[in-house]
Amino acid sequence: MHKAFRYSSIVMGCMLSLCGSSQYTPSRVTLPNAVQNVLQNRYEIQLAKINVQVANTQNHPGVAGALPTVSANLADVQSITAVNQKLNNGTVIQRSGAKANNLQANLTATQIIYNGNRIVTTKRRLAELEKLSTEQLNSLIQNTIAQVSTVYYDWVRQQNYLTTIQQALEVANKQLELVTTRKQVGLANNADVFQAQLDANALEQAKQQQILVLDNLRADFNTLMQWPPDSATTVVDTIVPVNNLAITTIVQQLNANADVKVAQANIAINEMLVKETAAQRYPTLRWNGGYNYGRNQSEAGFTLLNQNYGPNIGISVGIPIYNGGAIKQQEKAARLNTEAARVSKEVLLRDLQNAVVKNYQAYQNVLNRIAQEKKNVLISEQLLTLTQQRYELRVATILEFREAQKSFIDAKYRLVNLSFAAKAAEIELLRLGNMLSL
Repeated sequence: MHKAFRYSSIVMGCMLSLCGSSQYTPSRVTLPNAVQNVLQNRYEIQLAKINVQVANTQNHPGVAGALPTVSANLADVQSITAVNQKLNNGTVIQRSGAKANNLQANLTATQIIYNGNRIVTTKRRLAELEKLSTEQLNSLIQNTIAQVSTVYYDWVRQQNYLTTIQQALEVANKQLELVTTRKQVGLANNADVFQAQLDANALEQAKQQQILVLDNLRADFNTLMQWPPDSATTVVDTIVPVNNLAITTIVQQLNANADVKVAQANIAINEMLVKETAAQRYPTLRWNGGYNYGRNQSEAGFTLLNQNYGPNIGISVGIPIYNGGAIKQQEKAARLNTEAARVSKEVLLRDLQNAVVKNYQAYQNVLNRIAQEKKNVLISEQLLTLTQQRYELRVATILEFREAQKSFIDAKYRLVNLSFAAKAAEIELLRLGNMLSL
């Protein structure tokens, strides 16, 4: 039996690499291997990891506008012109086909010194966006682990169903052999043989139907693992719910829930947008500097060569005066979005608390019933064995035997279903508390 889920917060530090993983399909599947495989190969998780990398790349001072911008320009123009000039000293210049060259180059740099702290706010918003994408990935991982675990234990449940049917079928076949032997020596009639045969046939049909259920479940599981659907995978495991979960621990962990952290990040992002919008009312102060080079040369004209070069530096100020009230409306809308984000978080917490209470109630209820159902299984096994012995001694009827067999099957089914229900509630509680891990 594999380890039960540990109560630890999952921070899988990019939680498994994006590099391609092996497509090897194991014949026997364990839950830790299944979870690890799906976290490595599932496309949705790979896309979420890429989103985290994108957000991390964008969380940079240059994107926020905190670094200077530098640009260079170069223009070289060659021309041939006709010149006809009369100067004030009486000189006349006339020439056709005069060549001229104009070369201009400059290097400029600009740096925002102040813009109402918009740069600082933008950088904080980019950090919150990175946190948001990380928590979205964490939420997807928690949901994926819960999905894989639930399907895995459902597979174990269906296999237990098949085992129960096979056990009942073995007893029914022995019963058929006994009735047939009795008929041959005149101690049973055809009705008893027919009934025993029908019972065995019904169980054989149930067995084949359960095999189909398992085949379909195996194909779904293989697809979830991104293995070929017809892979001959098997599960050998039991369902053992833990019995020490405390509701107070789960409730305290709700703030660590990835969806709650996503909601909190959305609030912070909207708060930053409010500040960014308000900062547009403030002046923008820039430092500007550069170096210019210019050279203008002509074969004819008043100026045959004009060349200048040198550095320049200065400060520019942009003051917003009026823009039709757009900034005011944008800020108002940003504040409304922030309030909506806060309300959304409260709604989420309310729903999560309700889910915790309901799942914990189901968890406790099922655990209490499991203890009683285990006793029922033992009693039904003893009853079936006793009834079979009594039937062999011709003390019990075939109807009593069938009823004991039905009680055995029903008790086993109920125990398996209760164990699965407890495990499913346990998985959901751990997911709500962000405590699922490998």
